[in-house]
Amino acid sequence: GGKLMSAKEYDNFILRFEFLLYTNSNNGLAVRAPLGGDAAYNAMELQILDDSGPQYTKLQPYQYHGSIYGVVPAKRGHLKPVGEWNHEEIVAQGRRVQVILNGTTIVDANIDEASTPKTIDGKDHPGLQRTSGHIGFLGHGARIAFRNMRIKELEGGK
Repeated sequence: GGKLMSAKEYDNFILRFEFLLYTNSNNGLAVRAPLGGDAAYNAMELQILDDSGPQYTKLQPYQYHGSIYGVVPAKRGHLKPVGEWNHEEIVAQGRRVQVILNGTTIVDANIDEASTPKTIDGKDHPGLQRTSGHIGFLGHGARIAFRNMRIKELEGGK
């Protein structure tokens, strides 16, 4: 459990990393987050989840792996089986967020359009308005492994 947040704040970037899921792994990736509060609402939280696990048989579409929690559902079917390394790339540029999992784009969203007139979960997500913040891994008490994390800052937004 617990959060591991970047010391630096980022606005536009490409983040690449590999992750290994175990049965019922659950973690989140905070994007443009403040250091405090719940990143699912005070920033954007991207799901990192073994959504094939027995604990997660009744999820909402916006809760599956790669989704922007409560805001944008991800395309399913691109996770490797539990115990195999996955490669993920997050591109955050201006109001556009992309999630590429194992070479397939599973999210390509304009977060303004995705939250207008309201978010898919019907809840307030003020963090969607943030233009910069920390990047963080949000432990939810489940086992998961990460490696080969790299970040590249990008110029300007779209």
